[in-house]
Amino acid sequence: MAVTQLMKAERLAALHARSGAFVIPNPWDAGTARLLSTLGYEALATTSAGLAYSLGRPDGGGSVTRDEALANARAIVEATDLPVAADLENGYGDAPEAVAETIRLAGEAGLVGGSIEDSTGDPAGPIYCLEHAVARIEAAAEAARALPFPFALVARCENFLHDRPDLDDTIRRLQAYEAAGADMLFAPGLIRAGDIRAVCGALTRPVNVLGGLAAPGEVPLTLAELAELGVRRVSLGSTLSRVALSAFMAAATDLQRTGTFAFGPDVLPYAKFQAMMSDS
Repeated sequence: MAVTQLMKAERLAALHARSGAFVIPNPWDAGTARLLSTLGYEALATTSAGLAYSLGRPDGGGSVTRDEALANARAIVEATDLPVAADLENGYGDAPEAVAETIRLAGEAGLVGGSIEDSTGDPAGPIYCLEHAVARIEAAAEAARALPFPFALVARCENFLHDRPDLDDTIRRLQAYEAAGADMLFAPGLIRAGDIRAVCGALTRPVNVLGGLAAPGEVPLTLAELAELGVRRVSLGSTLSRVALSAFMAAATDLQRTGTFAFGPDVLPYAKFQAMMSDS
């Protein structure tokens, strides 16, 4: 039986509703989506940075258009039966109407969830004022509710990614976005257990955390530790794409410098990739 968009949406909603935390990794193309699907993950999410790097561009600043991002998302959706959510950046427009249109188009692309940031893309004023940020989430929530399936809307507070490590303001914003209709809240850049616990405790809807981050000299919190703090979902952002690109650069650099092929033994065999890409 074909897996419908409604079925995917219901599966994603069930993941958010169950106890504990689950990982939603971030492929950057159809191939990496298929690879992740073979490993037992239950849902996927796109990555704006991973897509930008694959196109030879920096992340952010409007370097990737909405059409390009949604085309990438559609390719990922079509490569797997798993539910797919998307990094929709700031909705590809300042106006609430632009954000609403992005949510509508995301649904058309086969997505069953997506995140909207409160960042402006303007270094001089990187975060929208709260009133406007709330209006944007309200518009996104209205558009999401108009879809014929439960679209999981994630509202992101970008303070910690833009040198504004104000926990009180971050919580205030996330509470406002929750009241505006967001299904899940996300403040990327949180790394301290106390901050994460405070955010989770201040909200009634599920919280997503960007996994793998830690202060210098410290070890990142584990999935079990994040779940104990109240986190429901852990995403990886651009991490997997940077892991892959780091291995690529290390191998290419070593070959250029030494003329040897020391990376060979660490590479998965061609036949292994053929088998993973052939799995239905």
